[in-house]
Amino acid sequence: MIELYTWSTPNGRKVSIMLEECGLPYNVHKINIGTNSEQFAPEYLKINPNGKIPSIVDSDGPDGKPYSMMESGAILIYLAGKSGKFLPKAVRAKYDTLQWLMFQMGGVGPMFGQAHHFMRAKKDEIPYGSERYGKEAKRLYGVMDRQLQRNEFLSGREYTIADIATYPWVARHEWHRVDLSDFPHVKRWYEALGARPAVAKGMSVPQA
Repeated sequence: MIELYTWSTPNGRKVSIMLEECGLPYNVHKINIGTNSEQFAPEYLKINPNGKIPSIVDSDGPDGKPYSMMESGAILIYLAGKSGKFLPKAVRAKYDTLQWLMFQMGGVGPMFGQAHHFMRAKKDEIPYGSERYGKEAKRLYGVMDRQLQRNEFLSGREYTIADIATYPWVARHEWHRVDLSDFPHVKRWYEALGARPAVAKGMSVPQA
């Protein structure tokens, strides 16, 4: 059994989607990141020293003992290894997938997150921040659109952890003031992934 510590954010939903896609049994523990009391509680910091979500504890770790993990991208790679799914075994395809996973981790996540902050979360909008991160968000949508023009999925022909990692961020496109009709290949990909039952179920975790 896997214990999932999460909240209703794109990073949290990456892992719940992956668990649903892999069919791995898991329990959900809500970590309300709106209060410092939960994510920085001493007992949670033992699981995730960085005090963020998501985290997992796998009761059947690599050596048969419980194993804790933090960082959503690392968790996706771990679950792919555990299940044998969504990370290709062919060398080129594997590294193509890891490139696009890192694109999400290093680009899409941080930049879309800043767009959220300046466009939505701030009480008084700061035009400089909205313009800077809104422009970068649209540039990244363009990168994905060109890639998806040539490929069914982000890293090629296969649905992988790169797609699973990126989908929950694109699901907030309205927060980025992005019309997906301007990026038709992203829109096609987004709608196809959204039709997957495991994606829909994973996006509802944790339930309110």
